[in-house]
Amino acid sequence: MAARIYPVDYYYATVDDRPGQGCRFLRALAAEDVNLVAFNAFPVGRERTQLVIYPLNPVWLGDFARHEGLVLQGPHHAFIVQGDDELGALVGIHEKLCDADINVSSANGMTDGRGGYRYIMHVHPEDWERALAVLGVDQAMRPLADYHLDLRRRFEAKA
Repeated sequence: MAARIYPVDYYYATVDDRPGQGCRFLRALAAEDVNLVAFNAFPVGRERTQLVIYPLNPVWLGDFARHEGLVLQGPHHAFIVQGDDELGALVGIHEKLCDADINVSSANGMTDGRGGYRYIMHVHPEDWERALAVLGVDQAMRPLADYHLDLRRRFEAKA
């Protein structure tokens, strides 16, 4: 299977780096029915952590953030690449970007253990439109576009 490349929006927030913060954050997202395509967290200094959130539904993430008083930065854009796990699976994608003088600023990937992989790739914002064209990405396509959860929103006003 050829690699499929999808555009995805992401947001980030910086929080205190304390034991249990990630657990509380993910628990709160689940409690408010905010489903994620991907999630990443990493330290930014001695006592702060940046949470990078790739929501399935950005509107629901925004509602959650307002409800929780969480300041989100974004949306920002990234690519999700999905394909068959084979030697050199990402070389052609990187060569196209390299030939167009587009730098991949960060990336992270993982195999699924069943012969496939997923890869998140970021380019600089000023290169986003060119990268879309170089990679032939259909902006209407979304990862998990056929994914459905029967979720009912249940926000309550904070007292």
